[in-house]
Amino acid sequence: MEFDAVELSARYKNWIVIKKLTIRDNTTPEEIVFHLASIRQTIDRKAFEFLGLDTATLDAYADSITKGKGKKFADLGAAIQTLGSPEAKLAIEKGCAGKEIHKEVANAYLLRRVMQNLKFDVDVNQEMLARVYPNLKVPKPRGRLPKQ
Repeated sequence: MEFDAVELSARYKNWIVIKKLTIRDNTTPEEIVFHLASIRQTIDRKAFEFLGLDTATLDAYADSITKGKGKKFADLGAAIQTLGSPEAKLAIEKGCAGKEIHKEVANAYLLRRVMQNLKFDVDVNQEMLARVYPNLKVPKPRGRLPKQ
């Protein structure tokens, strides 16, 4: 019996990621998309860091303009309008870590964080799929193991 698979294996500096899914006859399309979403989310998180963006600064600014707001288009509109302010431009400059060439990437990161903070899903992600398909579970991060 032959199987298909979806795999990501990467090693760069101190970052290592291995994600594998063997596709069998009973594997559902939802499970495949769930795995692909996991790969995309992993890559998205690291891509901005690898470019040297100061994601902590951009996250802090996104948090400041979305704090106390929920999933409402009015809140989204107000937050996006704020992205043209002098404060946003300063946060983006700091987020570029002195590399003017990364300004567009920092803008993309900041917009993504604002939308995520306001619970607007712009990409297929594991959390969205888990809400739609209750049988799919987002893996819990590894924590402390119980004492034995």
